[in-house]
Amino acid sequence: MTSIAIIGAGPQLGLAIARTFGSRGFNVALISRNRDKLDGLVGQLSAEGITAAAFPANVLDHDALTQALEDAAARFSRIDVLEYSPVGTFGSTALTAPTTTEPSHVETEMNFQLYGAITATRAVLPAMREAGAGTLLYTTGAGSIWPDPRVANVNAAAAALRNWVKNLHTELAGTGIQAAHVGIDSSIGVSVIPGLEAAKPEQISPLYWELHTTHRDDAERVFRLDGQAFPRP
Repeated sequence: MTSIAIIGAGPQLGLAIARTFGSRGFNVALISRNRDKLDGLVGQLSAEGITAAAFPANVLDHDALTQALEDAAARFSRIDVLEYSPVGTFGSTALTAPTTTEPSHVETEMNFQLYGAITATRAVLPAMREAGAGTLLYTTGAGSIWPDPRVANVNAAAAALRNWVKNLHTELAGTGIQAAHVGIDSSIGVSVIPGLEAAKPEQISPLYWELHTTHRDDAERVFRLDGQAFPRP
């Protein structure tokens, strides 16, 4: 059986991705900080006939994240797809404009976005290389592509992750392993930034399946509610 590990699994996009892959026969490993929330998601997926399991870990704790992925691989024999999309607790993440950004504001986001992604990748990539197959997907807001000065520190770290993923895509070309970045140009579920319409997670999750199956040469896909990725007005 094939499996997907979703890091940052929650009731919005994470659950939608789990359903997209799980409904097609994938086992689902759910990774995030809160055991109770994960158990609730496992219950929902199980009720829909999808095999899922919870592996609690904080992406800021690299040892715990690595162990969670190792446990998931042991539970499901291997991890075929890694999806990385953790989000901070609403209201707890400092959002800074360029002139008010301090190094610590970017350092926190780099730890959360880039360093966690690198840690997760190092945990699963050796087995993918051995198998000659695998998919590595990383999600950010579209500010990684088109910066928004209201969230300059978050954009800086997201852009660093995007750059790293696109380099990873190039390095892995020809190995059977796909690496790609997904940029989301909208809020998900509920609008949190004025002027930015919210998308339903079910509108976004098919992009991940397409990258895993029919768009394996793409280094990036961008979701916009108007259906157009480029150029952004």
